[in-house]
Amino acid sequence: MIRFAVLGSGSGGNSAVVECGATRLLVDAGLSALQISRRLEGLGIDPASLDGILLTHEHGDHVGGLRVFVSKHDIPIFSTAHTSRVVRESGVNGCAWKIFNSGTSFRINDVEIRSFAVHHDAVDPVGFVIGSASGKKLGLLSDAGHVTHSMTDNLRGLDALFVEANYDDALLEADEKRPWATKQRISSRHGHLSNAQVAGLLGKIAHAGLSQVVLGHLSSDCNQPHLVLSHLGGALAAAGHTHIALHCATQKAATPWFAV
Repeated sequence: MIRFAVLGSGSGGNSAVVECGATRLLVDAGLSALQISRRLEGLGIDPASLDGILLTHEHGDHVGGLRVFVSKHDIPIFSTAHTSRVVRESGVNGCAWKIFNSGTSFRINDVEIRSFAVHHDAVDPVGFVIGSASGKKLGLLSDAGHVTHSMTDNLRGLDALFVEANYDDALLEADEKRPWATKQRISSRHGHLSNAQVAGLLGKIAHAGLSQVVLGHLSSDCNQPHLVLSHLGGALAAAGHTHIALHCATQKAATPWFAV
């Protein structure tokens, strides 16, 4: 069995924990080391029991707490070579780095992890599909400007998915806080995914075995939980997939465990 929880997700920091049998993995470490530890402990996880940290990319909201966290806990970090180089240059040293190439698979104990390339304004961003010995699969996709055929193919056949749903098109267009250039970056092919783009992705990968979709990285100004849940729920219902449970992760607190 796989179970996972999102420790926090948003522009202020992103991190999730995945437990697959006896193996425990942290995905990104964008919250402070103190918050990561507290939220893990709130879920019944000793931070020192983690078997590895998977990095999607090097942006601060995904690695901001990494340096302090690994200075307290001897946990190997799994990333691509380009991501590792940038993160090391930021001062994350003195820990074991496990390098993989984007698009390849690797194992941590009895857990198989498949990586795939993502389009975002980072040096070598990736998503992951984590598979258990029993055949259950969890997909994780954050910070992607658009959905490619390769990403869609990698996310087929999942039992659960964590995916960013950063903005609502109308709210982003109406937002007066962000300059035009920032809005262009967010909605570009190397920015973030909108509610409509996530709905399109789910329309392609939804199937009878997909039971849970957790939505993250919601913009505090340009999205709202009720909007994304209504948009995606309506799209899935229209396609006959009313069995899929939708949840929104927040910045302020960890979600409960989701069983896969």
